[in-house]
Amino acid sequence: MSDAIAIHPDELTPEWLTEVLRAAGHLDGVSVTTVATRPLGTGQMCDSVRVQVTYDAPTDAPGVLVAKLPAGDETSRATAVAMRSYEKEVRFYEQLAADLPIPTPRVFHVALDAGDLSRFVLLLEDLAPATQGDQLVGCTPDVAASAVRALVGLHAPRWGDPALAELEWLTGDRETGRMMLTMLLPTLWEGFTERYAADLADDVHAAGAALFAHLASYLTPTGGPETVVHGDYRLDNLLVRADGGLAGVVDWQTCTVGSALSDVAYFLGAGLTADDRRAHEDTLVREYHRGLEAAGVTGYGWDECWSDYRRGTFAGLVMAVAASMLVERTARGDDMFLTMAARHSRHVLDLDAAELIAP
Repeated sequence: MSDAIAIHPDELTPEWLTEVLRAAGHLDGVSVTTVATRPLGTGQMCDSVRVQVTYDAPTDAPGVLVAKLPAGDETSRATAVAMRSYEKEVRFYEQLAADLPIPTPRVFHVALDAGDLSRFVLLLEDLAPATQGDQLVGCTPDVAASAVRALVGLHAPRWGDPALAELEWLTGDRETGRMMLTMLLPTLWEGFTERYAADLADDVHAAGAALFAHLASYLTPTGGPETVVHGDYRLDNLLVRADGGLAGVVDWQTCTVGSALSDVAYFLGAGLTADDRRAHEDTLVREYHRGLEAAGVTGYGWDECWSDYRRGTFAGLVMAVAASMLVERTARGDDMFLTMAARHSRHVLDLDAAELIAP
């Protein structure tokens, strides 16, 4: 269907929604009569809206949907296209989500323009009353435990699966990507330290110096087991129930193949305060490791798991530096990236992760 893509909230009309929902088998002779949209979430790589709909007859179709659309900001949209972010998210829902027992919203419509990767649309289940986590506030150790347990459902099913290499959209050209990051990240780090010079504590400078002194080593895969990873597994991308359980994981625009423990370290490094992380991370990572074993992962001992976790502490610092310089600048974005950089840097230093990338 050539018009199956809406790229702006104004294009989510009753006629368009009726057409795509019928085509996907979600409406049977029923039509959408009214649509109301309002902005949702704090993402910067795309625009999300909550869509309230009414129908002309009783139906089991949802009265509320979440629509994900290309970013209105040109810089963010161009970055997303260059990083194949929209393509990754669409393909994740099309090809991977159904077989991975990590909670994700139900998909009602998905479409991507293969000739123009800036054009896509996702219509997803609204998981309210679950609420979006807040990266700035952080979370309790109980919420962290739920989030880390959920990662077993993402990582274990495709653990060490050579067939993942056949998903070009997921893996890309890894050597070319590594070379590009080796050249690009130092420039972004320079811009990051200049922009936020007045706000960066010594921890960030120390962790950054360790990373950029051995960047090529960090970016080179260790040869350890790999699987599907989220790549941006943090509170802003989780929907949490009132009881602290995880209702859903969203924003799959950075999914790739990599070390599973980078997701675990990334989440714990920024989701918990330093004091809470120090008090609970050993227990949480051990529980995750036991979960992998219970899910059938073999040949991955605790020592290797903990080493990969330590090495993974750099992932959050890399994300904070790169994302802050490549997407639209906002006040909340500045607060978030500074908070991430500070917490992840302290994590790097606490676990002496630099020794794992130094030659």
